[in-house]
Formats: sequence, structure tokens, C-alpha cells
Amino acid sequence: MANQNGPPSRKVIRRAKVAHIRFSEDEFSAVEAAAAKAGLSISAFLRSLSLEGAGTQPFLNTADREVIRLLGHDMRMVGHGLNHFARAMNAGRSVDILDLGGAVDNARAVATTVAAELAAMTKQAGAARRREPG
Repeated sequence: MANQNGPPSRKVIRRAKVAHIRFSEDEFSAVEAAAAKAGLSISAFLRSLSLEGAGTQPFLNTADREVIRLLGHDMRMVGHGLNHFARAMNAGRSVDILDLGGAVDNARAVATTVAAELAAMTKQAGAARRREPG
């Protein structure tokens, strides 16, 4: 159950499978540096890259995660506004159609921004992996 006073609790994932991989000293140093730059542990970094390569989960660095967090906050705020209108209408109260239209416009703007950010992150991550300009 979500904590009412803070962010929802995260589901604990038990990771029992191990993949062994060998690196040269130079390769490991490069991985270590890239993980640090991404703000991740080496395990989390390699897991993210592997899952992205498998088409399962996109790779997100620290900046990407912050953008997602902020957009999630914006989406929750828009949702609260729309819920306010829904509760009023369900209770038979009148609502200002211009205010309702503004709330719908806000929802559309946030959804469009989320889609654009995710598309840009996906393009940048793939380009970075292929060493192409993003």
C-alpha cells in the first residue's frame, strides 16, 4: 500500500540470476567511469544497458530520472485538478467550462511533453550507444 505521507513504496525485486562477464582493465575502467557519470552503480549501469539492449527497459541517467520525476509530479497535479472537476460534476455542482477547458489543456500539454521527452531520451540513449550525435 502507498504511504499517504510520501512517495509510493517501491516493489522489492529479488535478483537471483547472475551473468558472469569479463573485462580487460581498460574496459572495466571505461565501464566504471560511465557508470559514475550516469550516477549508477556498476551493476545498475550494466543491468540498465542490458535491459535496454534487450528491448525491455530504456536506459535512464540521473538527468533523465529527474525529468521523469518532475513530469510525474506535473501529471499528478493535473490529475488532482481533473479529479476536482469530476467530483464537482458527479455531485451535481456546476463547473466553469473555461476552467475545465484549461484543466484539459494542461493535461494535454503535460501528456505531449512526456511523450516528447521520452522520445528524445530514447533517441539520445540509442545514439550514445552507437556513438552518434543525439
